Amino acid sequence: MPQPISVTILAKNSQELLPQCLQALAQFPEVILLDNGSTDATVSIAGQFPNVKVFHSPFIGFGPLKNLAASYASHDWILSIDSDEVMTPELVQTILTYPLDNARAYRFLRHNFYGKRLINACGWENDYVLRLFNRRTTRFTDREVHEGLITQGLTLETLPGILNHYSFKNTSELLQKLNQYTTLFAQENRFKKKSSAFKATYKAIWTFTRNYFLKRGFLYGFEGFLISACNANGAFYKYMKLHEANRSMTTSLIISTYNWPEALEVVLKSVALQHELPDEVIIADDGSRAETKAVIERFQQNFPVPLRHCWHEDTGFRLAAIRNKAMAMATSEYLLSIDGDMVLHPDFVKSHKRMARGNTFIQGKRVLLQPELTRQILHTKKWHITPFTSGIINRFNAISSKTLAKLGSRKRPDIKAIRGCNMAFWRADVVKINGFNENIQGWGREDSEFAIRMLNAGVERRNLPFGGVGYHLYHPENARTSLPENDKILADAIEMKSKWCENGIGKYLKV
Repeated sequence: MPQPISVTILAKNSQELLPQCLQALAQFPEVILLDNGSTDATVSIAGQFPNVKVFHSPFIGFGPLKNLAASYASHDWILSIDSDEVMTPELVQTILTYPLDNARAYRFLRHNFYGKRLINACGWENDYVLRLFNRRTTRFTDREVHEGLITQGLTLETLPGILNHYSFKNTSELLQKLNQYTTLFAQENRFKKKSSAFKATYKAIWTFTRNYFLKRGFLYGFEGFLISACNANGAFYKYMKLHEANRSMTTSLIISTYNWPEALEVVLKSVALQHELPDEVIIADDGSRAETKAVIERFQQNFPVPLRHCWHEDTGFRLAAIRNKAMAMATSEYLLSIDGDMVLHPDFVKSHKRMARGNTFIQGKRVLLQPELTRQILHTKKWHITPFTSGIINRFNAISSKTLAKLGSRKRPDIKAIRGCNMAFWRADVVKINGFNENIQGWGREDSEFAIRMLNAGVERRNLPFGGVGYHLYHPENARTSLPENDKILADAIEMKSKWCENGIGKYLKV
C-alpha cells in the first residue's frame, strides 16, 4: 500500500489562489496549512476543506517555518508546496500511487506563470523542485530565504507530472515580493557578505542583461521586459539593503581594569578621541579602590557616549567573572574587549568594525611600550606614537592601514598568541559558549580557554594585523601562582573539545 502523505503549505493573505491549490489536494489525507498572520479570507477558505488543519506562527524565516509545518504533520512523508502552486491531476496521481523509498527524496517539474502566461525565460525557466521527502531522513535548511532540502545521503528521483506556479498576477505583487525577499536577503547575509553602492549597481546591470538578452526575456514582450527589470531591481535593492545592514552594527567597548587609575585615565581619553566611537563603554572593574571610581565619575560628566561602571568586590584576581558581568550588561551586538592599560589608536574602533564578519571573532595586536615612554605618557597624558617612535617594541604592530589590514587578515585554526587585551566578538557567540570560564581564577589562560571553546563551537578566528592598534603601557608581570590549575582547565577544554563552560555568563543574563 502507498504510504500516507501529509501536505504542508505556508500561507499569508493567499485567498485568491488558495481554493485552487487546496482543491487539487483533496485526495491527500491531510493538509497542514501554517498561516503567518493573514488578514484576508485565507483561514476561512482553508476551513472549508475537511482534510485541512490550520496552525499559526509569526514569520521566522521560510526554512524554519517549513520545518515547523512538517512537525505538525501526522505522517512522516511530507509534500511541501506553496499557496500559489497548483498540482496537475497527473502529478497528484503519481505521488499518491508511487512506491516511496525512505532513502530517496522526490522532485518534479514546475511551470512558472506571470498572470496566465507561461514564462520559460528571463530567470523564470521551468525548473525541477525537490518537495517530497520523509521527515525522519531529512529536513529543510534553516535559511530565512532560498531554503532547500538537505540532500546529503539521499538519492534524488524525478516523478512525472507538473506543478503550476502562479507567481504574480501584476506588477504590484511582483514589487511587494521583491521588497520582502530583498529585506530577508540583507538580514540573512549581514556581515557574511560585503556590499557597496557600486556592487549593487553592477549586479543590477548584469542581472537585466543576463535575463533579458542571454536568457531570452525579449521573446516574451512586455512580460519578459517587466520580469527582467524587476529582477534587476531586486539585485540592486538586496545589495543596497545589505550595504546599509552592514553599516548598522552597534558596539560596546569593554575595558578591564584593576587599581591603576592613572592608566585608565589615559585609556579613556584615547577612547574619547576615536574617529568612530563605540555606542557605549563599560569598565569591567575587578574590585578597584575608590580612586578608580573617582576617575570614572569624572569622565562620565562629559564623555561622548554612555560610560558605565561594572564593579565587584576584590576577592582576588577574577578577570573572567568581571568580564562576564560587563558583557552581560552590554546592550550592543558586537563587543570589543581591551585591558585598562591599552591606549588606543584613533582608528581602533573603526578598523575593528570594518573587519567584523559573521561567525567570527577577531584577535588584535598590541604595541609594547617600554618603561620610560610609559612614564612619559602617564605624566603628560599625551602621546603620538608611530612605527618610528622610540621606546616601542614590535613596530610593525603600530601600523594602521585599511588596505594592509584587509590583505593581511587571515583565518587561524588555533589559539596561538590569543590575548584578551585586544579582542572582538559577537555578543550572541559569547552567550552561545557561556562566556568566560569563572573556574579560572588568578592570572592566565582565561583568554585561551574562551577562544578554544569559540573554535570548537564553529566560530572562526581571524587576526587583525595593521588595524585595531593598541599601545600597551608597561607594567611588571602579574604573579603566576595559579597557572598550573588554569593550565589544567585549558588542557581539559582542548581534550574534551568543549563548547560550553558551566560557570559562565549565563547566571548574569536576564531570563
